[in-house]
Formats: sequence, C-alpha cells, structure tokens
Amino acid sequence: MSDPIKEWRESAQYWAQHNATIRTMFAPLTDALIEHAEIREGQSVLDVAGGPGEPSLTIAGTVGPTGFVTCTDAVAEMVETARAEAESRGIKNVRFQQCSADDLPFPDNSFDAAVCRLGVMLFPDPLAAVRQMLRVTKPGGRVAFVVWHKSELNPFCYAVTNVVDQYIKPQPEDLDAPGAFRFAEPGKLANVITQADAVDVKEEVLEFEIAAPISPGEFWAMRSRMSDTLRTRLNQLSEAEQSRIASEVEQSVQQFFPQNQMKFPAKMIVASGKKPV
Repeated sequence: MSDPIKEWRESAQYWAQHNATIRTMFAPLTDALIEHAEIREGQSVLDVAGGPGEPSLTIAGTVGPTGFVTCTDAVAEMVETARAEAESRGIKNVRFQQCSADDLPFPDNSFDAAVCRLGVMLFPDPLAAVRQMLRVTKPGGRVAFVVWHKSELNPFCYAVTNVVDQYIKPQPEDLDAPGAFRFAEPGKLANVITQADAVDVKEEVLEFEIAAPISPGEFWAMRSRMSDTLRTRLNQLSEAEQSRIASEVEQSVQQFFPQNQMKFPAKMIVASGKKPV
C-alpha cells in the first residue's frame, strides 16, 4: 500500500522548485476561494493543505496587517517551504502548522473562514476533514474548496496522461479513493459538505485558463516531477522511452502554447458552505 505522506515528502522539493509558476497558474483558484469564503480585511483565515504556501500567502494580502492566516499541511517539508517563501517575500501575518486535515489542533470557533485548494480530494477521510474545518470556523463563517473537474475537460491533465497511457497501461481508477478526480462529478463534494452539517451549501464550475510564461519543455519538466504517480510510472520506463514521451507530450500541447507561453483552458469545481449560527 502506498504512503501518501511519504509520496508528498518526495514531491515537496519539486513543488518548491516550481513555486512561482504554480502560484501564477492557480491564482484564479485562489481568487475564487477568497470570493466563496467571503474573506475580507481583518479576518483570521485557515488554509488546510496549503502545500508550499498558496493560497495562504495571497490571502495574507487580502486580510491585511490586521488579519492573519494559518497555513497547515500534513507534510513537514511543505510547511518549511511555505515558511521560507513567506520570509523571502516579507509576509509577516502568516503562521505555519504541520497537522493533518482531520485532526486540526485549534480550538472551536477560531477562524472567520477556512479554505482548501486542490487538497480535499486527496484526504483519507474528506468528511472528517470538512467537519474539522467547520468546527474551528466561527458560527456564520464559510468553508470553501476547489477541486479538479473531470480529466477529459482539462487538457493540462489529459494531454500528459493520453501519451503516458500508450506506454504504461493505467490502473483502474477508484473514484472514491484519494485522487485528483475524486470530486470531479458535480454535486459530489457539495454532498460531503452538506453531510458535515454545513448550511447554504453552494457549488459551481469555474472556467479559467491555467496560464504561465513557460514553454512546452518547461511544462513537461514541471509536470513530470510534481506528481508522484507520474514519476513512479515514468521510472518504470527506459531513458529512451521517457525521452520519447517528453517529445510526444511537448508536441501534443503545442496548441496550448501560443507565443510559446502556456495557456490551457481549464474547468474546476468550487464548493462552499456556512457553519450554522
């Protein structure tokens, strides 16, 4: 059985290496979370599974010097990367805590809002995690999540897997197990938030562009290292096969790189709920 924490520990160095690009790519997701969680100046906000620092560090600018953000992650290496990024950018109103999403070490009613960007679909027990986030949120505060919509709607994903699948047969996917597309079906995440006893539950599809000033080659260098699943699959192949895959992926994504700059059309799902008053 795989160890998700060990896998993310190994991935942390690559997320740190591409931190600036990832921040740019997923900035629209951070904006959506700020809107759906109704985050504003002066608030205290919890970011669960904040990885190498986003959306925490962007939200820190929204809440301003009178507010603060708590960035958590289960992986120590991610937390340290986030801490270093905050220091390098001179961001003072963020604190950092290593902890799992389903065992948050904070008192009840500690935060005005709580968010999770591209994390809840990977939790061993999403319902327990959502309940924990609601527990530490103040009555009337909102929790908000963003997850991938279906793979076939996101060329950022399928442009790679369609090539790799020709070389290594994919394993059957259990859509109820931790994975990128666990909540890709509309309504599924909203149902979990409702089960956690949130009210005023909302869910919508967010359409945007995953854009950043990188080339197809740089895209492949990033994608082939960030995902433990993809790294594991590629490591089963010879160097020659890996080289062919790189060339084929770079060719297949050319249409999404006008002027040699990445611009993938994307669809994600944003879901939120409110803690009862």
